[in-house]
Amino acid sequence: MKQTKGFTLIELMIVVAIIGILAAVAIPAYTDYLRRSKVAEAVGLLAGLKTPAEEYMATKGTTVVPPIASIGGKTAGKYSTLIGLTSDSSGYSASITDANVTGMIALTYNTTDKNWSCTTGTTGAMATQYVPSSCK
Repeated sequence: MKQTKGFTLIELMIVVAIIGILAAVAIPAYTDYLRRSKVAEAVGLLAGLKTPAEEYMATKGTTVVPPIASIGGKTAGKYSTLIGLTSDSSGYSASITDANVTGMIALTYNTTDKNWSCTTGTTGAMATQYVPSSCK
């Protein structure tokens, strides 16, 4: 008796359909994680400026947030552009201009409480689903 080996066409079509369904669910979630990681890069770069800025302010005896050049911070990342002082010099801001994510995040220093707060900028505000919970 002859024994056949392999898969039937129906079995192969079922496997292809299952892979298609999994891809349809996974791809939107993956792109969402990519967008979140781009925003997290900006938050991480801004957070790296906190300690040098506080050290600079303590050393100089001032409450004015220093320019990034004074503390040796990074002014750009792979996805973050235009990292610098906010317009009122109360903290730092980062802009993200990517095809899928556009907006601004600001890290502001409160001189009374001597702490930092992370917010989305008023101009070009970031979509809230991509912003970390500490910045909402």
